[in-house]
Amino acid sequence: MNAIITAAELMNASAGGRPPVLLDVRYQLGGPPGRPEYEAGHIPGAVYVDLDSELAGPAGKEGRHPLPDLAVFGAAMRGAGVRSGGDVVVYDGGQGWAAARAWWMLRWAGHPSVRVLDGGLAAWRAQGGPVTDEPAPVREGDFVPAPGALPLLDADGAAALARRGLLLDARAGERYRGEVEPIDAVAGHIPGAVSAPTTENVAADGRLRPAAELAARFGALGAVDGTEVGVYCGSGVSAAHELLALAVAGIPAALYVGSWSEWSSDPSRPVATGALPG
Repeated sequence: MNAIITAAELMNASAGGRPPVLLDVRYQLGGPPGRPEYEAGHIPGAVYVDLDSELAGPAGKEGRHPLPDLAVFGAAMRGAGVRSGGDVVVYDGGQGWAAARAWWMLRWAGHPSVRVLDGGLAAWRAQGGPVTDEPAPVREGDFVPAPGALPLLDADGAAALARRGLLLDARAGERYRGEVEPIDAVAGHIPGAVSAPTTENVAADGRLRPAAELAARFGALGAVDGTEVGVYCGSGVSAAHELLALAVAGIPAALYVGSWSEWSSDPSRPVATGALPG
């Protein structure tokens, strides 16, 4: 199944006999909560999901957005109407990072049919799609997480992959190089990682670039046949969007959820700076 869906395709699917469950995952790093925006206007039928409390656990030694407690995550998904045998479409305000985190969480937890609305709510509006402030009626779902359907990295696994395969750093280039670090205590990157800002995977309209362009981009970075690929970012959110782009390009990859927020919190772990992997 394709990992993304266009606004036109979603309109058609929503008008059918078995419409997908819609999850609104609007979120801004360091910004206000997304629920007020959801309540002001959302795609009809969509249910709000909170990234900080339902798609991640409390910040701590495992990073700012570690994996959530599976019981909490499963209850949130069932409460939003997610069923094991039904389609799910997730969207956010347009950046795609939060929606991609929801997509990755559900896919990692064993749900077989999850797609991200390409371009998010902005693409839906541009297509003439309606929005509403009416709460969505929800039929309780039956989804029970069965983790492990997608590969996952811890800190040691990320370090090893940087040596034997390709570890992509999805943060902005200046953070990778160690020129700035607006959030974490240490600037730089995991030694051996290759800079691959996730912002370069999208076009000016906020939609992902075509699969062929993405495949060419990742191929030039070293994602060639037979190479194991992993991705990290600051806290495991924008890296999920890079994984989405890799999936569209047909390249399987693992997520280091703890990412730089976990890696840099341990002073014993090495840090590289500059434009080269190190």
